[in-house]
Amino acid sequence: MCVQDAQEVENLNTNTNRVSSSWPLHFELLHHQMENLDKDSSFTSSNVQPTIGDSFPLESISEDTVSAVAERRQNMLTNFVPALRSGEWSDIGDRTYMEDTHVCISDLAKKFGNKLLGQEAISFYGVFDGHGGNGAAHFVREHLPRVIVEDADFPLDIEKVVTRSFIETDAALLKSCSIESALSSGTTALTAMIFGRSLLVANAGDCRAVLSRRGAAVELSEDHRPDCTKERMRIESLGGYIDDGYLNGQLGVTRALGDWHLEGMKEMGGRGGPLSAEPELKLVTLTNEDEFLIIGSDGIWDVFTSQNAVGFARRRLQEHNDLKLCCKEMVKEAIKRGGTDNLTIVMVSFHLEPPPHAAVQKAKVHRSISAEGLQNLRCLLEG
Repeated sequence: MCVQDAQEVENLNTNTNRVSSSWPLHFELLHHQMENLDKDSSFTSSNVQPTIGDSFPLESISEDTVSAVAERRQNMLTNFVPALRSGEWSDIGDRTYMEDTHVCISDLAKKFGNKLLGQEAISFYGVFDGHGGNGAAHFVREHLPRVIVEDADFPLDIEKVVTRSFIETDAALLKSCSIESALSSGTTALTAMIFGRSLLVANAGDCRAVLSRRGAAVELSEDHRPDCTKERMRIESLGGYIDDGYLNGQLGVTRALGDWHLEGMKEMGGRGGPLSAEPELKLVTLTNEDEFLIIGSDGIWDVFTSQNAVGFARRRLQEHNDLKLCCKEMVKEAIKRGGTDNLTIVMVSFHLEPPPHAAVQKAKVHRSISAEGLQNLRCLLEG
């Protein structure tokens, strides 16, 4: 499934967090012209008395001028070219075993010897959270990127390629499990691919991808857990059930690769079983307002809300602009907050410079006094 992001450019009139200015365009232009007039010696000369007509040349602030400024702003959004850089960090947390793993590939095709003539680089990032062992997570990390690149439709029909590759990797894991019993485990998987201004997120499980857009958190994935109504309906339609918050009484996620050893979870061919390896897709067109992407295993989101994570990351990047250090600090903060699961974060920035400081507008506070309070005040003043 894919949800196309239809809002390439958000309404400029609702841009309350923009750093550049909190004034409307007309006042921004007027302010600029007033400054220029103050610097003009001919205007302040005692020999020249300005008239009302030429004191404030409001006639120059025409609709055409406002449109030109708006057009320049829109061009900044639509002509945006991401400057990619990434960082990552992971920690075992309070667990006995480390079952998380991750991958960062700056040029996916080049990594696997696929020469795409005339094509720009496709970057690939992923977080894989294993359960029942780390075999499945490591298998998917090593095989999924290669399966994507070797698909006959890569990179022309990338959405179908990614969905098909998740399912094919899951089937390959089944074959490997019959040979190597250590692979009899499962893993969630969340991947992000960036090509040009396009960002494609694919998710199967409860890892999460969150985009920072001018400091606001935009969730690009949905946690696939038994308490999700849509997932519950899908599971029950396939003969599965939710028992005490677990899929078929066994798993805390409703989508994953692997877990073929668990009875009643998956079936080859047909409709498949209640545990699905098919990812949900989200395609976004990046603009200048998009700052960075956070991909985290569920241990991160147990102690961070999406907006809290974005705010924390922005503050750290504004201090030092080091993505790897920022990831490390987020993991340490998660442990400090009581996170007990394995913890993994991958961050991808779309700019070389740190996120701008947001202009904070003070909220207007309307104070009032009750009729009783007013009467008491009157009595006090009158003695």
